Amino acid sequence: MEAQTVPVFTQWTVLLIIFLMARDMVWKAIALWKSWNQKQLARFIFMFIFNTAGILPIIYLAFFHKKGKK
Repeated sequence: MEAQTVPVFTQWTVLLIIFLMARDMVWKAIALWKSWNQKQLARFIFMFIFNTAGILPIIYLAFFHKKGKK
């Protein structure tokens, strides 16, 4: 019986999906943390429930996040 090999494009597809999932988790974690610390419960719940490939957390961080003191 011969061993079957996985096509290269499938291997790259799996790696791409893993990379995108990790990137999404990082963006989501940062946005959720900042919205929770600023007591923005509605935005926290919205971002927590709706997973949109990192788009909502990026929009939140770019436009709605209040800059803190440094």
